[in-house]
Amino acid sequence: MNAGRPVFSQIVDMIYRAQFDRCVSNYPMPRKSKSFTARDQFLCMAFAQLTFRESLRDIEACLRSQANLLYAMGIRGLVTRTNLAYANESRDWRVYFELAQVLIRKARKLYAADRYIAEIDEIVYAIDASTIDLCMSLFPWARFRKRKSAIKLKSEYHDLFYPPSPKSIRQKANNLNLGYK
Repeated sequence: MNAGRPVFSQIVDMIYRAQFDRCVSNYPMPRKSKSFTARDQFLCMAFAQLTFRESLRDIEACLRSQANLLYAMGIRGLVTRTNLAYANESRDWRVYFELAQVLIRKARKLYAADRYIAEIDEIVYAIDASTIDLCMSLFPWARFRKRKSAIKLKSEYHDLFYPPSPKSIRQKANNLNLGYK
């Protein structure tokens, strides 16, 4: 039993800092931030994803309400909307793509000898569809309601741990009508 550590930090410990730093060093930011590192950004956004936060204001309010736990969660920088917005705008998306590839390889190694997976004779598919809300003034091509823009990001996983094949489509399309060909 692990006493005294938040569950979030225990989950994030599965991502080794050296591996994360290697992914970040491949794609440096135009202007480096001293007070809000790439790891701080990743931890804030992972926390936001796990707790269903919907905006930078929501992320900031939630994390700042428990400021005494931020250090224990691994967040060392000052969490502000400005820091989050700049980091999200400036950080290259390929950092997180590489990190995902590292985690997929780690999962493959963990489950390579799993007897339940070895017993599966057929190809296994897992399909996920997530709606990403967009700003109407910046993305008029993605209109799906009178005053809203959005896209759906669909991912299909083959054989459990092969990298996904994402598709981006207009939000108006129904999930049941979209087949993977």
